[in-house]
Amino acid sequence: MQSARPTPSEPTGRALLKGLAFASPFIIGFLVLYLWPILASGYYSLTDFSLFKAPKWVGLANYERMISDAKFWKSLYNTLFFTFVGVPVDIAISIAGAHILNQKLKGQPLWRALVYLPSIVPAVAAGFLWRWLLNAQYGFVNEILRWFRIPQPNWLLDASWGGISVIVLMLWTVGGTMLIYLAALKNVPQELYEAAELDGAGPLRRFWHITWPMISPVTLFQVIVLIIAFLQVFTQPFVLSKDPGLGTQTATGPGDSMLSYSIYLFQNGFTFLKMGYASAMAWVLLFVTLAITLLILWSAKKWVFYDNR
Repeated sequence: MQSARPTPSEPTGRALLKGLAFASPFIIGFLVLYLWPILASGYYSLTDFSLFKAPKWVGLANYERMISDAKFWKSLYNTLFFTFVGVPVDIAISIAGAHILNQKLKGQPLWRALVYLPSIVPAVAAGFLWRWLLNAQYGFVNEILRWFRIPQPNWLLDASWGGISVIVLMLWTVGGTMLIYLAALKNVPQELYEAAELDGAGPLRRFWHITWPMISPVTLFQVIVLIIAFLQVFTQPFVLSKDPGLGTQTATGPGDSMLSYSIYLFQNGFTFLKMGYASAMAWVLLFVTLAITLLILWSAKKWVFYDNR
């Protein structure tokens, strides 16, 4: 004879109210700080609106204006350039660095701390530091190049190097990604490497057939996170684009080479007071981010391996 198991009681109205009371800070915060601004920006994107006059309905005029806005396309091109160059380089450096840190090194905890340390430096402080390091006259980077008799670029005042300078600064925080890969590498079963080595597989084959598949879920996560971060980049180009010679803030760099999408959105909203146009730009950025993310998730089934042991 089986003993009767107690069944959970049905939630009462009082219990529901208590639950809502505990969750109310999050619910109110989400509604006020997230949902309402999202819905409001969607409405404002269809209006001619500034902070000093009431919104006037213009339909899709703001979106149509982007087609003929040269700076819009320049900012979008720059941001995609930062993303599609910076993300692969970030991933490659992270994997290589994680492999080195995964070896039996003396003082390994210290090396890990040093690698992660730049990630906790505020972006503005890092930007000012790198603006000094990349200075054409007295910067440390050009000084090293000078020692090896390598031509020294004018990183901050040459349009052909402005975008590269932004990517270099974005890679300053590569240590965070590196430590995530280090954790992934430690979860790869060592017996797989031992079996492959007995079969005569070299380092490259072991990496391609064992390491890469086993860390591919982490790579998928990191690629999506980094793409979102690069598409929204603001602080790094904003700080770097301050003219080191004139002391003026252009926020665009030489030839608009540092003009990111977020900076141009900010300029339209808070400098030119074109809040409707800025809201439309925000929605375009959202759709671009969603499109790239969905494309990556769709392609993931071809290169991401999940260990279902």
